Amino acid sequence: MQSERSEVSGDVASWRQSLSYMVLLCAKALSRTFFRIEVHWVGEPVEDPWSGVRIVALLNHTSLYDWLFVAVPPNRFLRRLSRHGVLPSAAKTMRRPLVGKFFGFLAGSVVTISRERDHTWQQVLSSIGPESMVLLAPEGRMKRANGLDLDGRPMTVRGGIADILQAVGSGRMLLAYSGGLHHVQIPGQLLPRLFRTIHVRVESVDVEAYCRSLGETPGSEELKRAVKVDLERRRDLYAAQR
Repeated sequence: MQSERSEVSGDVASWRQSLSYMVLLCAKALSRTFFRIEVHWVGEPVEDPWSGVRIVALLNHTSLYDWLFVAVPPNRFLRRLSRHGVLPSAAKTMRRPLVGKFFGFLAGSVVTISRERDHTWQQVLSSIGPESMVLLAPEGRMKRANGLDLDGRPMTVRGGIADILQAVGSGRMLLAYSGGLHHVQIPGQLLPRLFRTIHVRVESVDVEAYCRSLGETPGSEELKRAVKVDLERRRDLYAAQR
């Protein structure tokens, strides 16, 4: 009986991974068909920047259409994302009838979170295994047309990214600095504007070396503050560049 249950569970996981990969490929095709993506690397990229990636962090989160950046990586990266990706997604987003279903297949494991430091965040951390690749928007909410979040607060980086860095421990992190998508869709608008140019700058950093460079004790509040300050500095420097 236990063996049969394991087989069924394995079949379901395999089916979900295949469907996730197809969704990602379709999203990539739509993005490349209706938009022009301009990608620039910060510094000298490593020989194969898509290999060994454990974290993908999107900074300057401005729209639910940030998924359009799926057009940037090669298909082998999307395949890995469909198998080993861990994507924290806000409960508000996942409750939307169509958007929630779509986001539910953008990674192998999509974890609904409350945006609070509660059991849902612990579920994200416990989902991270030795082969996992975590995708997240460290700011934790979208920038509105006025440059602030929905509650009128500045777009600061939250401390959760420091938890992810420590949970992963090694490998590479891709920092994706979005040039902003308000010219495509402002939060609250129903339909996007097609045939626009989308800009993103990408930086590849070594996770272990990055944490060490901050000079703070692992697991400390000082490390979290240092990560937040550093990522906000990098975002403000690179997200606006063309």
